[in-house]
Amino acid sequence: MELELAQWALLLGGAAVAGWVDAVIGGGGLVLIPLIMAVIPGVAPATALATNKLAAVSGTASAAFTLMRTVQPPMKETLKLGLIAGIASGVGALAATLMQEEFMRPLIIVLLLAVGTFVAFKPSFGTGNSDGVRGGWRTWAALAACAGIGFYDGIFGPGTGMFLIMSFTAIFSQNFIKSAAMAKVVNTATNLGGLATFIIGGHVWWTLGIALAIANIAGAQLGARTVLGGGTKLVRYALLTLVVVMSVNLAWQQWF
Repeated sequence: MELELAQWALLLGGAAVAGWVDAVIGGGGLVLIPLIMAVIPGVAPATALATNKLAAVSGTASAAFTLMRTVQPPMKETLKLGLIAGIASGVGALAATLMQEEFMRPLIIVLLLAVGTFVAFKPSFGTGNSDGVRGGWRTWAALAACAGIGFYDGIFGPGTGMFLIMSFTAIFSQNFIKSAAMAKVVNTATNLGGLATFIIGGHVWWTLGIALAIANIAGAQLGARTVLGGGTKLVRYALLTLVVVMSVNLAWQQWF
């Protein structure tokens, strides 16, 4: 399928915006997937999802590298969490054919509203300077959270980065910035798990995906620097904004 110049411009611009959004808080798929399907009306949904996943994993990985290098959270532990989440994401992608999205949306809407309410009424959450507390039950809780969120990313996906940031902040009693750095690494792993399943199924549009990946990386690098410059307050506001946008988006899909 040949694309016109205007289509390329819209898709590349959208991929850059999605990369920025993913790097700041997550949820870039809410930008790029609908855009791909709108600009290329004949594209199969699986192809749109797979091509977006290729772009997303590239941008998220680049943002993870930038944040990890600057914030320096515990690398060994983060990679272990990423491995568990990546495996769970692959399993979730395989299970996606057995579960209807209509059953997932109400649950996610409730979780989003709970997250938004908690963050809104507890301004101090995730804003301290603590390096966090590790070991004991926290390690097991983080592994369980990553397995569950990884599976969710494979089977449904929207808001994965946000759920990871909230989980790491709560479990390790650390600030949003350190949690965001860890979340980007783990989210890269979940994207890889899902992408592997799409590649095996032959759903990736490689020419488009590689081009979108380059644009996504550019947006992600800008987003990572935005996070580092804006600090925990920016991440908090971005999280609350994402809660509102995702809740409205999912509610519209579910009931209208």
